[in-house]
Amino acid sequence: MDQQAGSPQDAQSLPVCYRHPDRETGIRCTRCERPICPECMVSASVGFQCPDCVRGGSGTGHAPDAARPRTLAGGTVTADPRLLTKILIGINLAVFIAVQTSTTLLNDLVLIGSWPPAPFNPTEGVAEGQWWRLVTSMFTHEAIWHFAFNMLSLWWLGGPLEAALGRARYLALYFCSGLAGSALTYLLAGPTTASLGASGAIFGLFGATAVLMRRLQYDMRPIIALLVINLIFTFGWSNIAWQAHIGGLVAGVVIGYAMVHAPRERRSLVQYGTCALVLAAVVLLTVLRTLQLT
Repeated sequence: MDQQAGSPQDAQSLPVCYRHPDRETGIRCTRCERPICPECMVSASVGFQCPDCVRGGSGTGHAPDAARPRTLAGGTVTADPRLLTKILIGINLAVFIAVQTSTTLLNDLVLIGSWPPAPFNPTEGVAEGQWWRLVTSMFTHEAIWHFAFNMLSLWWLGGPLEAALGRARYLALYFCSGLAGSALTYLLAGPTTASLGASGAIFGLFGATAVLMRRLQYDMRPIIALLVINLIFTFGWSNIAWQAHIGGLVAGVVIGYAMVHAPRERRSLVQYGTCALVLAAVVLLTVLRTLQLT
């Protein structure tokens, strides 16, 4: 049966955001009283204001995006705080399916220093100029249990971190941690030892999560217990590239600390500057190991 106009159901429906007509909201700007959704809310001394009122009141002429609410690390609050996490899982899934059908592709993606071993002349590996293996190995899994465990960890850790840091900072943390794990593996593992997996990046998320929970004064015992369990598996189970785990963990702690403790006036400089320093260390370790092997 059709609902008649003016019925109690219409009276109880929520207004929609004036900038996003597809989003209902119960919040209004304290200055102009227009409905605003969480993405448009800007904290004021009393209540929330819309971006237009903030821009007009300050007289700065900044674009509305500049007045959007910010995350703890200074990132922009988004409607889907797990978007990048979903995309990263999707990339890992696509690569996993691809390598199940092609052994040749798997051999081209894994991290290996130099192959074949002496007395043969090496033709493959990072030392032979295949630098992309430092990145592709971060998204490559062969065993189903390895893939499932890493993706479960990525979903559990990545979502809250993406929401707390913002997309750009979260992506920088993920890639820098993964590359740090790859670089330390390349440096310390045998040149003919192949390694693969997102574990370096995942351990980076572990480290950043611990720093974030400390910053928010949350109970640290759950994350510490989980990290200890993972470290026990790292050093107690054979055929695990512990170098990737440790490299990713250290990078995650360093970058995570910079993300959540950077002073507001120099926030972006400190955050992305720290990422740049980690990447510089990755390049240095990679060059040193390449010189050693060639």
